[in-house]
Amino acid sequence: MTRGAQRAAYEGVGSKVTRGLIALNILVYVAELLQGSGVSATKGSIYQNGALLANGVKVGNTLAGLPAHVPFPDLVGVAHGEWWRMLTAAFLHYGPFHLLLNMLALWWFGSALERRIGSGRFIAIYIVSGLAGSAGALMLDPTTPTVGASGAIFGVLGAGLVMEQFQRDYVFGGSALGVIVLNLVFTFSVANISIGGHIGGLLGGAACAFGLSRFGRAHIAYGRAGLLGYATIVAVGAASFLLAYWKTRGYA
Repeated sequence: MTRGAQRAAYEGVGSKVTRGLIALNILVYVAELLQGSGVSATKGSIYQNGALLANGVKVGNTLAGLPAHVPFPDLVGVAHGEWWRMLTAAFLHYGPFHLLLNMLALWWFGSALERRIGSGRFIAIYIVSGLAGSAGALMLDPTTPTVGASGAIFGVLGAGLVMEQFQRDYVFGGSALGVIVLNLVFTFSVANISIGGHIGGLLGGAACAFGLSRFGRAHIAYGRAGLLGYATIVAVGAASFLLAYWKTRGYA
């Protein structure tokens, strides 16, 4: 227990990973602007090669989605082996307002979770939640280009919900459930928001948190995750790729 408390205290100092993620998202957007992407950042090679979709084509300087089985030259997308899009899409945004909202949410919730559970566990949850969010987006809307960090951020909220509801560790001051409900209402009410991305990220983050707690047998912040905890994180990531493959295999 003493070693666990010392480890948690050491790992939870500051929010260096959260700051790094915010900086990376901003730098990517600035890089898009420098290559002439426009304020909405829907042009240029960074967007063309990084946005998430199953089956698409580069049209001039932009990216367009295509339905399944449509013959076209220069096809791109996850269905054509571009699996990196499941991760890179989480670092792209449709304009400054989209970027600002996501970075504020990442700072508010990401920094709180990182300080509580440590940088290593936090980045694992964040990355895998991003993959789960991408899988969810592909499941519901595979031919629409999708970008944004919100899937990974929903994973952060899912992890916080597990801690608050099952371990009575109020990492967000007891507000995780309320924040999630409000954001889901927003998700289902506003057009052009990736419902699958948000739900997939939420489920992915919650599953990772359950795994890190060894399904309730250890505290996420203080306890040892053990083989089961890390295996769960790997399994969630692998399941995300498998679901994406299952959904997109007919689009090649």
